[in-house]
Amino acid sequence: MNIIRLSRTCLSSGSFLKVETREVDDWEQQFTDALEIGYSYQLAKRMEQFKTNPALGYRTAGSKAEFETGEMLCREMEAIGLKDVHKDRVTVDAWEFEKAEMRFTDSEGVRHCFQLGAYQTNFDTEGTREFEIVYLGKGTADCYDRVDVEGKLVLVDINQRDEWWINFPVYQAHLRGAAALVAVQEQGYGEVHNTALNAQDIAGPADAPAFSISQADAWVLKKAMMEAGSCPDESGMEPGNMGAVAVEFEARTTVAPDRETYNIVGTIPGRGTDRMILITAHYDSYFSGFQDDNAAVAMMFGIARALLKSGYRPKFNLVFCAMAAEEWGVANSKYDWSTGAYEEVFTAHPEWRGKTFANLNFELPAHAHGQMDAVRCTYEYEDFLSRFLEGVEVDEAAYPDGVEVLCPIQTWSDDFSMAVAGIPSMVNEFSGGEFMETHYHSQFDNDNVYQEPVYRFHHVLYGRLVMAFDRLLLPPMNFERLIRAVTDSDDVGIRRKAEVDTWEMKRALKKAKEVSRALYRRITELNRDYAAFLDQGDMEAADRLFARCGEMQERLLYIFRKEQDYFVRLNWHDEVLFPQEAVQDNLRALYKALRHAWEGNARAALEDIYGIDNNRYAFLFDEQVFNYFTQYVLNQPGNRLKWGAGRIVHHENLFQLVRSLKEKLEEGREKDVDLTPEYLELKRVTENQTACYRDDIRYMTESIKKLTAWMQECLTM
Repeated sequence: MNIIRLSRTCLSSGSFLKVETREVDDWEQQFTDALEIGYSYQLAKRMEQFKTNPALGYRTAGSKAEFETGEMLCREMEAIGLKDVHKDRVTVDAWEFEKAEMRFTDSEGVRHCFQLGAYQTNFDTEGTREFEIVYLGKGTADCYDRVDVEGKLVLVDINQRDEWWINFPVYQAHLRGAAALVAVQEQGYGEVHNTALNAQDIAGPADAPAFSISQADAWVLKKAMMEAGSCPDESGMEPGNMGAVAVEFEARTTVAPDRETYNIVGTIPGRGTDRMILITAHYDSYFSGFQDDNAAVAMMFGIARALLKSGYRPKFNLVFCAMAAEEWGVANSKYDWSTGAYEEVFTAHPEWRGKTFANLNFELPAHAHGQMDAVRCTYEYEDFLSRFLEGVEVDEAAYPDGVEVLCPIQTWSDDFSMAVAGIPSMVNEFSGGEFMETHYHSQFDNDNVYQEPVYRFHHVLYGRLVMAFDRLLLPPMNFERLIRAVTDSDDVGIRRKAEVDTWEMKRALKKAKEVSRALYRRITELNRDYAAFLDQGDMEAADRLFARCGEMQERLLYIFRKEQDYFVRLNWHDEVLFPQEAVQDNLRALYKALRHAWEGNARAALEDIYGIDNNRYAFLFDEQVFNYFTQYVLNQPGNRLKWGAGRIVHHENLFQLVRSLKEKLEEGREKDVDLTPEYLELKRVTENQTACYRDDIRYMTESIKKLTAWMQECLTM
């Protein structure tokens, strides 16, 4: 079956070119013919043999299992014919999760044995120990009223996708003296079955231990706790009504700081250039990790193998890198994932940032995450990829609704580390589908969810995309797309209400749009000239033009890198935004809160404050918990924050304001309340945020001007 057909039309980006007088579609067909999807599938399965935990799997950062997997992949790179195969040493915090078994005898004498998952923390029972375990609902501060948890295990329900991350209830339990927290996913993740375990990054300190348990196993314990307490049925399942029960627990999970692990690298050498195309996927995993990310690593190998078998000789150096420590790799950091990728491009190979035209990153590629597929990319490559996909015919068995382009890059995966380093990146879109709520990071991520047509489609699509990038003279940077996004991010209503003058920024944006449009036309023209030489088989002329444009290549990549520094920020929920957007969002909430406080509506004012920075956690957890997870973002050194360093700039701590409003609500005073102190505090915060807004607009204006000046320089090259 012809799964995909790419148009032979020479697009404006110069995507489809002839190389050494051979037709582009001949190379593409030879590549497609050389693909063996069965090889990739079997390699993905082979990766499952290496386990940190014999019962559950796991290949964790810096572990023996991760090391052994890396050694196997290194040998495999050599076997398929990649050159300069080597291991890049990077430093991470290591995690070994060897065991977590809980045994319990119910009131009828039935003996239960539960396999628990774990988070990246320290806990070693040194054999089997007996603990009392108590149920504390959601594990928020109020749940600890009238309950002694000193030295006990604490069982809590959690929905990490829709409510809060695991680190908050874990640290709350730690501060109250609990031995460890055991979390059951009630919704959000692991919804495929009530026996599902779920694993995520802890984003907290290693000395606050945490484990996960399935709904089915947790229910056995909850029923026993109801019997031991004063709770007649499920309707009365409150922490104060549930008794403690005794369990036997044997666990060994260890975090070790500053250990070595390895990213595995192999290359298909290019011809007479140091320019690169970087193809990546990560080889650490939770459980067996078939989709996430065995299948992605194996697809990367399958593409490399087919390119080599087809005889394709690239102009660029095609660098294939299996990344370690993507799921987690640094303790006590909000930004504790994508550590291996960050270290690869910021420490091991910072020089890659000035010569890599594109990073193609793969995640969960053997399962359809919707009716329509997507390539998610940086703003600047949206036009190039859209044009590339115009000629793509998709097998309806894989994606009935076709394929689209989405931007910008998100923080979910290694491509974000690549982008903020200055390497234009993209990833097969995986984050929006049902799989994330059902199978993701659970023991049900196995080959039962393997979809061969999808896997084949992605092999062909991304292999040919590699060849499309390989036929470019210049990185196809359309900076106008970024300028449009910045323009669209301006909230006119908030700006007017705050009385912030953005006239100079708008003028700068208009100029930047004109210059970026002219620059993209110039890039397109030069790519067409290069395409024409390749079309004619005039490699000597093509190579001369390639050499002559070396400075412009570097300058375009430099602009992209500075653009990431200037314009990429994060909010407290790890969403990507522009520098002024966080303050805009805060002001929007503050204006509502001010109105409701003036009206004496305490409940509505609280609901408004919930959306300001990370103050939602002030509603639920002790002040020490709230402050801890605020300060570890604002005041940790950059080497602990990695790709998140400096991307949250302003913060408003409203803990005391929240407490004051909550106390008035608890007194039964909901409306027509004297909220004068709270109103004055909200007014002060609004004035402060307005000043921050003005600073952000000035910063944005100057950054846009710098970007424009650099683009103008490129036009003279």
